[in-house]
Amino acid sequence: MKREKKALENFSMELNCAQAVLSAFAEELGVEEKKALKLASGFGGGMGRLAGTCGAVTGAVMVIGLRYGYTAGDDKDAKDQTYRLVRHFAGQFTTKYGSILCKELLGHDVSTTEGYREAVASGVFKTICPGCVQGAVMILEELLEDSTN
Repeated sequence: MKREKKALENFSMELNCAQAVLSAFAEELGVEEKKALKLASGFGGGMGRLAGTCGAVTGAVMVIGLRYGYTAGDDKDAKDQTYRLVRHFAGQFTTKYGSILCKELLGHDVSTTEGYREAVASGVFKTICPGCVQGAVMILEELLEDSTN
């Protein structure tokens, strides 16, 4: 199944943006899907509904880390490459959507009860979030392909 389709399918099953993005890449990165879903479960709504960094972005950062991340503090090359790829991803996402912050993308501060209720009532989770999930996967696919060439 294409990654975009898998991510959107998972998002449509009420998984959060981070779960949707990470799960689309999990198997090929050697992570059991259930573990990936658990790992990303706290990152929805801009990290625990704090309205910070978009879950689609944090899911993408986890994918980059799994592919290129480092395990030793003195692995300067891997650290530099990982951070460069994260910055590149964030730049591409910002260019496409105007921000990497959930609050700005949704136009509602979901960290407050009132803001969350307004977001639900306005339907932004069904109109804005799927596009961010799909876009994150597309940007990631291009980024990962370019960095292996």
